[in-house]
Amino acid sequence: MVNFFLHSRTLKLLSFILVFGGWEYAGRIPVSPAFPTFLQTMEAFWQLMADGSFFKSYPETLKPLALGLIISGFLGVSCGVWMGLNRKAEWFGSPVFIVMQSAPLAALIPLLVMAYGIGLTSKVLVVCIMAMPVIVLNSFNAVKHTPYALKEMGTSFLGTKWDIIFKIILPSASPVIFVGLRLGASAGFIGAILSELLITPTGIGDLITYNQSIAEYPKMYAAIFSIIVLAVAFLEFLERLEHTLFRPDTCRYRPNKGVNS
Repeated sequence: MVNFFLHSRTLKLLSFILVFGGWEYAGRIPVSPAFPTFLQTMEAFWQLMADGSFFKSYPETLKPLALGLIISGFLGVSCGVWMGLNRKAEWFGSPVFIVMQSAPLAALIPLLVMAYGIGLTSKVLVVCIMAMPVIVLNSFNAVKHTPYALKEMGTSFLGTKWDIIFKIILPSASPVIFVGLRLGASAGFIGAILSELLITPTGIGDLITYNQSIAEYPKMYAAIFSIIVLAVAFLEFLERLEHTLFRPDTCRYRPNKGVNS
């Protein structure tokens, strides 16, 4: 287990080195006058940190993102579980969310702007329409594919309908539901940036578009890099939380003192 853990970390480090090394090399060729090197981007990143640009921009970006993810998580899990438990709800809801997952939802953004304006509401809705289909369908499949033997066991022990739902189906479905929440959060980040680029340039979207307009490409890439780092860090946190809650045996290594290594 320890060797596997160290091996996985080594591979992750090598992947970072390859990606950033390739970025630096491509910037030095250069592949485009508008493509800075990795070191130039990092220098611009620290400049944006030092002058407070990130600290001014991120509250505007995180507000619709947080609201959208909270709404999507609550409604998405509720709808998915309901569809998994109720055949009529499945017939009614599953086609809608399957279409939403496969359709280019960014095309709906102009319609949301026409209906709700260019304020916070539209941006929250963009996050929701990006995140909810993933959460709903994962929750639905998790509940729908609960092993039949477990439900039969609950019935044989005279469990009520609610006992079977809350003590068997939901605990069994929880790991897959949590995976859906993690994937939905990833889609929510995409929705938050799309809303800032296509509705009103605020937050990190404003940093990206402004620096692009004045040809400050290192700062533009630094802003893009910052939101990628934040998204990766948040998803890594959710993955570790998932392992802690549902797969604790993979979180840490406990050597067997009775066996010689």
